[in-house]
Parts: sequence; C-alpha cells; structure tokens
Amino acid sequence: MPSKSTDALFQLIKSLEKSEKRNLKLFAGRNSGAESLKSMQLFNALDKLTEYDEKQLLKRVPTVSKQQLSNTKALLYKQILGSLRIIREDKNADMQLREMMDSARILFNKGLYLQTLKVLDKTKEFARTWHQLTYLQQALFFEKKIEGLYITRSIQNRADELAEEADVIVEKIAHINTLSNLALQLYSWYIQNGHARNENDVKTVKLFFEKSLPKNAAQLDGFYEKQYYYQSYAWYAFIKLDFLMFYRYCQKWVDAFETEPHMITVETTMYIKGVHNLMSAHFDLMNRDGLAACIKKFKHFVQTPLVQDNNNNRITGYVYLYTAVINLHFLEGTFHKGLKMVPYLEEMLVEHGRYLDRHRVMVFYYKIACLYFGSGNNKKAIDYLNRIIHQRDDLRTDLQCYSRLLHLIAHYELGNFDLLEYLIKSVYRYMAKMENLSKVEEEMFRFLRNAFKFNTKTIRPEFEKLLGKLKKYQTNRLEARAFAYLDVISWLESKLSGVNVQDLIRKKYLRETRAVKKIAP
Repeated sequence: MPSKSTDALFQLIKSLEKSEKRNLKLFAGRNSGAESLKSMQLFNALDKLTEYDEKQLLKRVPTVSKQQLSNTKALLYKQILGSLRIIREDKNADMQLREMMDSARILFNKGLYLQTLKVLDKTKEFARTWHQLTYLQQALFFEKKIEGLYITRSIQNRADELAEEADVIVEKIAHINTLSNLALQLYSWYIQNGHARNENDVKTVKLFFEKSLPKNAAQLDGFYEKQYYYQSYAWYAFIKLDFLMFYRYCQKWVDAFETEPHMITVETTMYIKGVHNLMSAHFDLMNRDGLAACIKKFKHFVQTPLVQDNNNNRITGYVYLYTAVINLHFLEGTFHKGLKMVPYLEEMLVEHGRYLDRHRVMVFYYKIACLYFGSGNNKKAIDYLNRIIHQRDDLRTDLQCYSRLLHLIAHYELGNFDLLEYLIKSVYRYMAKMENLSKVEEEMFRFLRNAFKFNTKTIRPEFEKLLGKLKKYQTNRLEARAFAYLDVISWLESKLSGVNVQDLIRKKYLRETRAVKKIAP
C-alpha cells in the first residue's frame, strides 16, 4: 500500500497546484504581522518535505518553537482555505449560494429588510436552478423570520404561501435523505462483502431493500431524488449479480446528468462515479463495443477543465479510466498491451496514494495481477496478489478470497507443489471462515488438492472433467459469481488447447467479431 501521512496540513499543502500556492502567498502577504510571517515560513518548509517529519520541520523553521507549532499550523491551515475560497467561489454553485446567504445576513443586520428579501428571492431562484434544496430551505426560513418580525410586504396570504413552500421543501429533503441513506447502505454492504454469496445473502439484501425503499420512491420530480433512486437500484442489482438490471440503472444514472448537463458541474464526482459504473456494467455483460464507446467519451471528458482543474476529480477520473481500459484489454485478450499501463499505474499509486482509498488500490492490484496471469507471468501475478493478501481483510472479503484462489492457481502453474499443499489448506480454512465457498470454489479446491499427483498425460482427463463440471454453473447467477472475478473457464480451456489464456481469449474475441460482421447488413 502507498504510504499516507496522517497530518492534515501536510496533506492539504501537497494537494495544492502551483497557481494555488502563488495565490496563498499573495493572500497571506496582505497581513505582514509576525504570526503570518511564521506561518508562511512553515508553509515553505512543509512544501519542501516529501514526508511529514516534525523534528525535521522544527529544524527548518527555527522561528517556530515546538510549543508554537500547533497554533501556527492551525493559522496556516485557515489561511490556505481562505485563499482557496477566493479563487474557487465563482466556479462552485454551493459557494455562490453561501455568499448570497452571507450578503442577505449583512443587509439584515444593517436593517435593510427589503434589500434582504430581494437577495433571498435571487438565492431561492438560484437554488432551484441547481437543485440545492438545503439552501432553498435556509432562504425560506430566513424570509419567514423577516416576515414574522417586520411588516415588509402587503402581499395577501404571504404567510400561507411561505408555510406551504417550506412544507414542500422539507418533504422533498426527507425523501432525498431516505433514498440517499438506502444507496449508501447498499454500497457499504458491497464494500464489506462484495457480491451476494448465496441465497441467504440475496434474501437478506432483498428484505432490507424493500423495507427501506419509500412507498412513493418512484415519484421522481427532482434531480437528487432520481439520482439516489437509480443508485439504490444499481447497487441492489449489482450485489445480487443481476448485471442487466445494473446496466439499466447505471444508464439512467448517467442519463439524468445528461438531461441536465449543468448539474455535472455541481456533482462532478457523482457523474464520474456513474460513468464508471456504466463502464463496469458493459464489462460485466461482456459488451466490448459499449465499453469502448464509453471509454472514448469518458477520456474526452477527463481532459476538460472541469476535471483537470480539480485535484479530486482528476485523480478519480484517471483511476476509473485506467480501470475501464484494463477491462477492455481483458475482453479483447490484449493482456500484454494492458501491461504497458502498469508503470503509469504504479506511478499514480505512489504520487496520489494519500488520496486513494484502500478499496480502490486493492482493485488495481487485482486487475494488474490478472493481466500478468493472463499473459503467463505467474511470478508477477503472485507479487501483486500478495499485496492484497497481506492487507487487513476487513473489506471486500470476496476480493480477498478470489485473490487467494488465483494465488493458488499461479503457484500451480509454476509447479510449486510443496508450497501448494500448505496453501490449499490455509486458503480453504480462510474461505470457509468467511462463508465464501460456492460450488465452483469447492470444485476448484478439490481439483487443486489432487492436481500435483498427476503427470502431464493423466492430468488432461482431470482438466476436461473439471471444465465440464464448471460449465454447468455458468447459468447459475450465484455460482457464476466466481467467473465475474476469475475466468476459470478460459484457464481450463487454455490448458487443454496448449494456448495461453491471453491468446485463447483473443481468438474468442476475434471469432465473435467476425461472426457479428457477417450478420450485420
């Protein structure tokens, strides 16, 4: 795992662009006091450090004592946020609304009530355009406060209008809150457990979903209601391995943004996540053309200023783009070509490691391991699988289990039979403990337990027997979970044909492509 500093100020400084650093110095230069001078000396020292080291920091800034360090860091943190707020507020609807509310408060304190109400009217209009209901609610509450304290208007029934409007907003916010809670809880379930392991998992998730989904959930008259409704269904479908349903709701997720494109600037990360899931859905359905088209469009989007000018958007965008491109290599059987990306991925994991969550890094390691395995480089595959296996196993237990299973197969390919006998027992106990053993895994373990007892002549019937057994499970949604993580079928077919996994998948892809061209008019 890339090392991550836990110092918040250090992380913030390392996230700054050159232009943001220049702006900070100008911002701090407005105050030439001794404390401001110390904070900028501290900034320069921290900016030059590659890793946070308090002893080294104090040596570089002798004007700041150990006792003063905490307060000076707090001041610098505040200065950085203040400088960023100035250069970012015109690009962010949320910040613009906050500024409008601040202006209304200033005018109210001056006793200019009619001017305050005019600003609040503009705030409400802006909030409605950008679907920012919490700001709309704040503006309404402020307006009610003014109308309740002062006689400012002669509009008849104004009190009733305000009360009714406030009630509608409260109800909409409650609806959004319920749906967003459901989407988050389903996503959390997936992060912890992965796909449903058995019928009991499906039943548990189904009961939770149906119980938590509001009765009026389908009455979607707002952007965020649609978003969280589609997300809830997408995660529900993904957990129970209904990839067609997952695709449909991911497409709705993205379409909701493209119907109101201005919302992409407000919820860029949510849009990026939606496109990522749509690309994943195409991969799960083995829709090569759909995935390629999505990648092309997304690659263009990632290059736009909206993504490039925001550190979070840029990193997230590239992470999901690289993941999708690797998946495309899997579908096309171009594993060696995909391996050319690995140095760039490693560089990204080092450079941006402090901003990447452990789950995303694990996925990258598994994808890279699969590229190496498919290309026949089992030693490198084992190296990347070990990075997953040696981590804490408190999330994505499914990914942990399949990393261990692929680890076994890679050792088998290398002929490490002495080690394999020990590993099989260890992995079997691990997966049984996690209650993660399906019939597919049971068959795989049964085969591997005895595989090293056969020679090159007697092993072929065993491969054929295992292939026949596993193909029966391909139509079973829950049993097919194994094939979503590990293409065991292609591995077995490669052993029987004497062709490596990459070339076998490539031949399948080219054969299917030619078949489609013949059918096309």
